[in-house]
Amino acid sequence: MAKERKRRQPADAPPPGDDDEGRDHRREKKPRKERPDPVLPSQIKNKDKRKEMHAKLKREKKAQKRKLARERGQASQRAPPEKQVPRTIENTREPDETVCRLDDQELFAGNDADEFNAVLKQQTTPKVLITTCRFNSGRGPAFIEELMQVIPSSCYVKRGTYELKKIVEYANNRDFTSLVVVHTNRREPDALLIINLPAGPTAHFKLSKLILRKDIKNHGNPTSHKPELVLNNFTTRLGHRVGRMIQSLFPQDPNFRGRRVVTFHNQRDYIFFRHHRYIFEMKKNKIASKDKKAKTSESKSQPEKQVICRLQECGPRFTLKLLTLQHGTFDTKNGEYEWVHKPDMDTSRRRFFFPNMSCCPQDVSSNLLPYKGRYHPTAMGLHLIVPALLSIHELIIAGPMFFKAAIATSGAMTAPGWVGHECSSAAAHGLLPPLALPCYLLQFGPVGP
Repeated sequence: MAKERKRRQPADAPPPGDDDEGRDHRREKKPRKERPDPVLPSQIKNKDKRKEMHAKLKREKKAQKRKLARERGQASQRAPPEKQVPRTIENTREPDETVCRLDDQELFAGNDADEFNAVLKQQTTPKVLITTCRFNSGRGPAFIEELMQVIPSSCYVKRGTYELKKIVEYANNRDFTSLVVVHTNRREPDALLIINLPAGPTAHFKLSKLILRKDIKNHGNPTSHKPELVLNNFTTRLGHRVGRMIQSLFPQDPNFRGRRVVTFHNQRDYIFFRHHRYIFEMKKNKIASKDKKAKTSESKSQPEKQVICRLQECGPRFTLKLLTLQHGTFDTKNGEYEWVHKPDMDTSRRRFFFPNMSCCPQDVSSNLLPYKGRYHPTAMGLHLIVPALLSIHELIIAGPMFFKAAIATSGAMTAPGWVGHECSSAAAHGLLPPLALPCYLLQFGPVGP
């Protein structure tokens, strides 16, 4: 038999007997205690027991939730964490060097000498002529009828077989300030051409997502009052010029009694059009008495009248996208273009030509200049009432009492004549909440719809 080789043991190794006992001890495994599976309420057949178990689990979950919320609050008080801002197209868009600034004297000098100066300074009353393409059908006539209700001092002239240059000459001879041409393709309006008279410029827009008044749920019927105008996010040189062109279509002395608001909101180079009106309603709120033991008339609910303010859309609703901006009146052969949208410009999703407020180094909506002792928002050629309105449906308007308290707290109401534009100036300067109802509510008071 071969000799068995003995393994060398270290000097501090235990004796053989003790090692065997330890080895046997390690080999002995203690039986694991099996944890019973949690009993779910759905596994209990007794209805009362199941109900008690469900209520108990619900109480435990609420207590645990309150405990975690308390711990988070204490931790935030000790060291508040940094607010994490998600990366979006809005806050990561490419910077634009053409953003308008307050210290740009060249811009202000250009405003005094541009084609829209006479209308915007109320030296000339805007007068708009609306016509169509040669073959107009489908929803074109209905859209033009609603467009005439939106733009005051506008009239419709049938195009017939006349060329567009003849129409421009006809409008110039009759002292029209603007010409709007609605183009129809396949019985659907698809383009809008705005020509400033007599010397231009001409803007060509793509029109999409048209919804007429009859297709809007719970729509309202507008009145003939001059509307307020809201232009948002027209902050670059190009946007500034387009904004002044749109502004020249409307009179500069809105009638606040009419409670009409026309909004042109720019976002990601798309201009969204909305037409609303304010409605004030009286609502009765029931306030219960604090003394529950009183059995007299004081314990009964006391009705209290409250003014509820809301917006009602009048239509139409559509979206515009600028395609070309041309010097002078419409001329496809020898015309000089200021700006043309090309497919090569769409190589980056973060490049826009009408930047939003979030990408501008300075908020143009708050860049207001003194005007007759007050602040006037038309310093940049913009007619701002409420800043940053994307969806006017989501605009929650509080009652007039809230705004009276806000104005009394902030001291923004320096004179009773502050209406409309001055309210927007105060809101832009942070004196009023951003969702501020125009101050003419406080001057005229609630009126019926």
